[in-house]
Amino acid sequence: MKLCIAEKPSVARDIAKVLGADMPKQGYYEGNGYCVTWTFGHLCTLKEPHDYSPHFKSWDLVFLPIIPQNFGIKLIPNNGVEKQFKTIEKLVEDCDEVINCGDAGQEGELIQRWVLQKAKCKKPMKRLWISSLTEDAIKEGFETLKPAEDYQNLYLAGNARAIGDWLLGINATRLFTKKYGGNKAVLSIGRVQTPTLAMLVQRQKEIDAFQTEEYWELKTKYRDVVFNAAIDRLKSLDKAEKGLEYLKQHLFEILSFEIKEGREKNPRLFDLTALQVEANKKYGFSAENTLKYIQSLYEKKHTTYPRVDTTYLSDSLYPKIAGILASMKFYTEWTNVLLSQPIPKSKAVFDDSKVTDHHAIIPTEIPPTSNLSKEEKLIYDLVAKRFIAVFYPECKISNTLVEAQVGTIPFKASGRQILEMGWREVYAKDKKDDSEKKEKDEEQSIPEFVIGEKGEHEPLIHQGKTSPPKPYTEATLLRAMETAGKQVEDEELREMLKNNGIGRPSTRANIIETLFKRKYIDRKKKNIFATTVGIELIDTIEDELLKSPELTGEWESKLRKIEKGEYEANHFKDELIQMVTDLTRKVIHEKPKVIAHQEVEVPKEKKERAPRKPTSIIWEDEDCPKCKKSKLMKGKTAIGCSDFKVCGFKVGFEVFGKKLTEKQIFDLIKKGKTSKLKGFTTHPENIEEGVLSFDENFSLIL
Repeated sequence: MKLCIAEKPSVARDIAKVLGADMPKQGYYEGNGYCVTWTFGHLCTLKEPHDYSPHFKSWDLVFLPIIPQNFGIKLIPNNGVEKQFKTIEKLVEDCDEVINCGDAGQEGELIQRWVLQKAKCKKPMKRLWISSLTEDAIKEGFETLKPAEDYQNLYLAGNARAIGDWLLGINATRLFTKKYGGNKAVLSIGRVQTPTLAMLVQRQKEIDAFQTEEYWELKTKYRDVVFNAAIDRLKSLDKAEKGLEYLKQHLFEILSFEIKEGREKNPRLFDLTALQVEANKKYGFSAENTLKYIQSLYEKKHTTYPRVDTTYLSDSLYPKIAGILASMKFYTEWTNVLLSQPIPKSKAVFDDSKVTDHHAIIPTEIPPTSNLSKEEKLIYDLVAKRFIAVFYPECKISNTLVEAQVGTIPFKASGRQILEMGWREVYAKDKKDDSEKKEKDEEQSIPEFVIGEKGEHEPLIHQGKTSPPKPYTEATLLRAMETAGKQVEDEELREMLKNNGIGRPSTRANIIETLFKRKYIDRKKKNIFATTVGIELIDTIEDELLKSPELTGEWESKLRKIEKGEYEANHFKDELIQMVTDLTRKVIHEKPKVIAHQEVEVPKEKKERAPRKPTSIIWEDEDCPKCKKSKLMKGKTAIGCSDFKVCGFKVGFEVFGKKLTEKQIFDLIKKGKTSKLKGFTTHPENIEEGVLSFDENFSLIL
């Protein structure tokens, strides 16, 4: 007898139907030489600290770090779980072969392996690996069952991830809660959760510290086209008015007129993150809800496996594309155009080298009927239209650039026109979102200009205000998690950074929801803000390892290498053990500071800050001398602008071979130079003394 174990009852029912195991039993189906049973997602979990020793129930710092010699698993305490596990255990004992039919991903592999490990399975094992739950896909999957050993590295990566999350989550949460949380709150720390929160806190601080400034711009209208002065924004109305008077005294002259034809590439197929981003932008759906809707569509056999991080299809799918398009009866307006000629086979869509466990999310050949909720219909529509759009021609556009001058002041205007809609035909009737509306509003039609033509014009002053950084939405936060905090618009570059993103497509929604549940973040309309509690928590954590999206992205990259057999799972575990051990020692010996979540008593007579001592400079109170917009912040190796990526200002603690004190850096920033200092060296034999100062670009000179 062959035993098939699926991840949930509904999937077991679909598999049993295909296999002819049509006799329902208590906890499984039987027939045709098969038994088909199921889990309910996770039946097992890693043991908790007190399972290893009763004294670990205490959160006393003396017991940290908690590092089990061997990590064990246990059943999740639940009567239904225990009952179903006993059924599985008995079937494992009686069968001749086990077929792992779990969800075809890392988490699905881990769920099944833990259950079989707990059931002490010694039987031969095979793996069903499919990308959709249609009858044809299940049949094809059973005809091409894989050896379980092919997925050993996938299990090792999932197990290493779980152990890594346990080590950091258990130890860091207890450590920071006991050290800084007092008795008022648990300070929850997580491998992915904490750097995600740190990104939100950083953005919140940038927004809070932002000081709006007024500015004035010179514009003019010539032949109904608005031209912008190609000069820096003016800081005073007086300068703008003088500029306006100057413009009125001179004619407008065309210097160059250029039209370039270009193409807009087709959008890529959806991976899970891209789908969550699009659903949040268009419909305001949370990442968690989008995952719920697309998972339901998958289980109803209308779309393929959703928890994917690739936007490509395998070459083997190409022969099936026409059949899928032909089955999409609600989209014949566009599919008929495609089916009237051979389906194009582009490397931007079909690329085996970019597909690992699964391909991008696409519709199946089973179209939805009336069995969908309103939300599921909207998600299916996104997937269906994207699938159709990738096979349409590129959109042809015309970009126009005009350069002109009024007197000595240069002006520019640009326009953009669509020459051939191409793939945009699929979206022509869609309601535009805010960003698309703004883009459309800013476009202007440019007439033909002749170089050298002159004429009267209508100059004007435009007054504006600088805007703070935009708050994260779930869409932009998901993108930031995918690229470890880097702001990346280009799809190809973003694809390259995915291996170092924080979290996985299947876990990011849950991480965001966890931050909401713990009151670390809050939502106002579409925008996400860090709460006071969340900001306090991040401020409490001094160790950059816990907060850095880049370093967490490196861990994620190592987990992917474990999947590919390029990195040892035990080595990853050892690295985290060392990190947790070092962190524990460091935090335990840190000097007391303001405790998060506890009230700090402020003297009633005088609430102003006490005069600063040179040895305890509060850099967050000091303005950046270069951009004068952001505050300074202290890092491990330098003092720099909190908006360093834009501003670029920093002063290292070691300059020209000499280590500087914070007081010396403070004097340099406040006075523009230091007193005479000794010990500078660019070579061991060339020890110098001198005064550090800034040049006009705020670079250090000696």
